[in-house]
Amino acid sequence: MSTPTLTETPTALRPRRRLLRGLPWLVVRQHRTALSCLLGLTVLGALWIVYQRHELVQLLDAAGWPEKEVQHQVQETRGFSYVASLLSGLPLIVAVFIGAPLIAGDRENGTVQLVTTQSVTRRQWLIAKLAFAYTLALLSGLVLSAAFTWWWEPHRSFFASKWIEGAIFDNTGPVLPASLLFLTASGITIGVLLRRTVPAMVVTFFFMIAAGMVWDEIRIRLGSTQMVTYPLDGELPARLHDSYEVDRWVGNAKGDLFGWGSCAEATEQAQDACIKEKGIVNHVVEYLEPSQMAAMQWTGAGLLLAGTALLTAFVVWRVSRRPL
Repeated sequence: MSTPTLTETPTALRPRRRLLRGLPWLVVRQHRTALSCLLGLTVLGALWIVYQRHELVQLLDAAGWPEKEVQHQVQETRGFSYVASLLSGLPLIVAVFIGAPLIAGDRENGTVQLVTTQSVTRRQWLIAKLAFAYTLALLSGLVLSAAFTWWWEPHRSFFASKWIEGAIFDNTGPVLPASLLFLTASGITIGVLLRRTVPAMVVTFFFMIAAGMVWDEIRIRLGSTQMVTYPLDGELPARLHDSYEVDRWVGNAKGDLFGWGSCAEATEQAQDACIKEKGIVNHVVEYLEPSQMAAMQWTGAGLLLAGTALLTAFVVWRVSRRPL
């Protein structure tokens, strides 16, 4: 039986090997509460989506879909509004409770001065903090977006929300991860500028509201609209059933367009006279097709990622040049 020498360290006293060491471990340790909450929310959200999809599939199987037409027998799953609210609110949670306090909290509490006197440069500290926040936001966004897309994509006809609406467009494909990264970067930037945790969180909250309204306007401009013309007394073309109508006019044979309510007269006789006077013979519709959704999402995600890169560059420059 071998006897340990005096120079050997007993096994029980040897330090355990960690997946993370040094500054990354310190950052994770510092933000372990936020890390645990967001990862828990992500796992629970993904499991909730899996459960809701299972319920929808069971309901459709019982109704005989796809062999039978069940469009009017199956309503949108009960949990959709809750899931959509969770996914839509996730960027706000990450931006306000992780992004805004990330740098501002260290500056306010003096943590950054302590860390940067322990053989750690300011840039190393900043990179570790940004990597933590962005990795957490990206991981959460990828998991939940993939799960929600897996639920919605094959059953899109049973969802009341249109593909262009935020509940679908912003929570499927690459948009949710890109949105989380951009809004996290926005929260971090606001925290760097204000240098105080609570004011940074409040300003980030109101910035999120304003950014949401701006994004609603940007979303429908991400694709190239198309035009379709059909007779005034004709049926709506099939291609418009799932499309998003951007605008609508009435037109004459010369190609002149008039507003939808141009001949909205009080009586039917007056309407007929107005239509005859202007020579109106067609409906003209400007629309976006569902087939454009993927390209629009990647375009929007590219804009959000470009914004993330610009904000990150500004944060690095600001923190590197300004006193702590």
